[in-house]
Amino acid sequence: MPRKGMRNIFFKSPSLTRMTPPSSPLHHTFSESLMEENIEVAQFIITKWDSSHDDNLVSLFSDKDEARQYLGSIKGLQKAMKYLVLHQSNSEKLVRAQLLMQTAMQRLQNEFYQILKSNRDYLDPESVSAHSSSRPSVSRSSFSEFEEEEEEEDESENENDSVPEVETASLAAMADLRAIAEAMISAGYAKECIKVYKIIRKSIVDEALYHLGVERELTFQRIQKMEWEVLEFKIKNWLSAVKMAVKTLFYGERLLCDQVFSVSAAIRESCFTEISKEGALALFGFPENVAKCKQTPEKLFRILDLYEAVSGLWPEVESIFSFESTAAVQATAVNSLIKLGDTVRTMLMDFETAIQKDSSKTTVPGGGIHPLTRYVMNYISFLADYCGILSNIFEDWPFTVPSALPESYFGSPDSEGSISSPISVRVAWLILVMLCKLDGKAAMYKDVPLSYLFLANNLQYVTEKVRQSNLKFLLGDDWLINHELKVKQYAENYEKIGWSKVLASLPENQTAEIPADRVNDHFKKFNSAFEEAYMKQVSWVVPDPKLRDHIKISLARRIIPIYKEFYESNGGVQMKKEMWGESFIRFTPDDLGNYWSDMFYGSRSSGSVSSSSRGGGRSH
Repeated sequence: MPRKGMRNIFFKSPSLTRMTPPSSPLHHTFSESLMEENIEVAQFIITKWDSSHDDNLVSLFSDKDEARQYLGSIKGLQKAMKYLVLHQSNSEKLVRAQLLMQTAMQRLQNEFYQILKSNRDYLDPESVSAHSSSRPSVSRSSFSEFEEEEEEEDESENENDSVPEVETASLAAMADLRAIAEAMISAGYAKECIKVYKIIRKSIVDEALYHLGVERELTFQRIQKMEWEVLEFKIKNWLSAVKMAVKTLFYGERLLCDQVFSVSAAIRESCFTEISKEGALALFGFPENVAKCKQTPEKLFRILDLYEAVSGLWPEVESIFSFESTAAVQATAVNSLIKLGDTVRTMLMDFETAIQKDSSKTTVPGGGIHPLTRYVMNYISFLADYCGILSNIFEDWPFTVPSALPESYFGSPDSEGSISSPISVRVAWLILVMLCKLDGKAAMYKDVPLSYLFLANNLQYVTEKVRQSNLKFLLGDDWLINHELKVKQYAENYEKIGWSKVLASLPENQTAEIPADRVNDHFKKFNSAFEEAYMKQVSWVVPDPKLRDHIKISLARRIIPIYKEFYESNGGVQMKKEMWGESFIRFTPDDLGNYWSDMFYGSRSSGSVSSSSRGGGRSH
């Protein structure tokens, strides 16, 4: 039977039916004749493709014309069966039609299975999600569209010439699946179609989740017993898997369900839920279980990573799992965010408590950077990288500073650089708690100048950490300026107290004429005071180059001009003494700078300070 003539039977006869009044005798005669012909055509086509007589199953959908005729014959058979039910319900023709329909549905079920299996690579979620994001719908996808004229299909094929081969195969497979699904659902065989779809697609999703490292049996009890190194490894795996699982796997599966079962919202929901819900609950249950475990401050950043991942994917989760039957997935994701947020807040409070409870009694040699300063500032600077997430977590948790603080600490309320956001205030408070602990540790030094040098070193470390990290955006310019001024104040206090004896050894008026014996006395006192200060402080440290240079320059400006003026005014007297073998000048003005250049590196020079050991005019 010629294909073109066969197609005309299906497409021309309905128009004749519409032209004839249903109540007229002609309508019944014509309808009966047409329905008999539809059964005969269906008998020919369905029997031809009866898979029970074909050991080597050739896909019906490998030839689109054959597939179109087959689906058209099923539609014609359906019309015949409806007519027979109304007018000849006890007719043998109805039994014959029903048997034909069963055969056709068995064939379509087999085709549906084969297309799902053989096109697995083209129907993987990544391929589906990739082309669906750039194309609003499948170009040829419904049961009825298979009945369109050949010219329209040719035009669609021409449009697809520029589409990559994988995408073309994926689109074609989805179109075939959708056509079969609509035919089977329309004929009352939805259950058989859905069963095949769910079994195959669920196995694909489950396998993909397994390869992504999503563990179904990772319960709270198991997680709680894990060593941190093991759990951290699993967290890293989860973080690398969750984006792929949501944006590619579940998103692609949702799109595929929506395309294949576009004819029925209920079936779309049922299929997607059974295929994806179990895996999604396991995926989003993991961070919630991690959050419920006992934590220490060091683990905070992994908790923040989990929170960031879930919150970042929430729009997709809300969209993909929008069905009522998948509401549990949304709820699990939300619960994970709530638990993770609670854990972050608790861990930050524990971190503050750990700072306050630090009870180390040993002093840092040379007034260097205290381990507490390094630990806290490294921790807080890492925190600043999560400022956006932390702002969300603390949005509804305003922070009240536990004690009265000067307004200058947080900046003027009218200043653009003032600290106002909840997370900024919390960070500033944590730094203040640490600085208060450092004040107590500074008091442990027996030398007051060293205690000030210790405070200057540690606060300089703090300000540099702030300036070199995202903390500068949280704390602002006012905070930095205020604390950099405090560094200079500490350094100035160190200079004043640490070198006060050196300055006191010189007369108030360096140019006034004084007796030679008093000149000698001033030089002797200066020599002694400078040697004592140098020998004591040469092992002290200033790790920061900028602060080290600042202190050296400041000392030079504070002492050298005064000493130089006295030296030049009274050096002649000493030169006369030197002729008799007695000299009290041990340092030239240039020597002082040379000695200071050796300081603040933490290494004590051997021997005593003397002009012979240093040599006048020595430079570095």
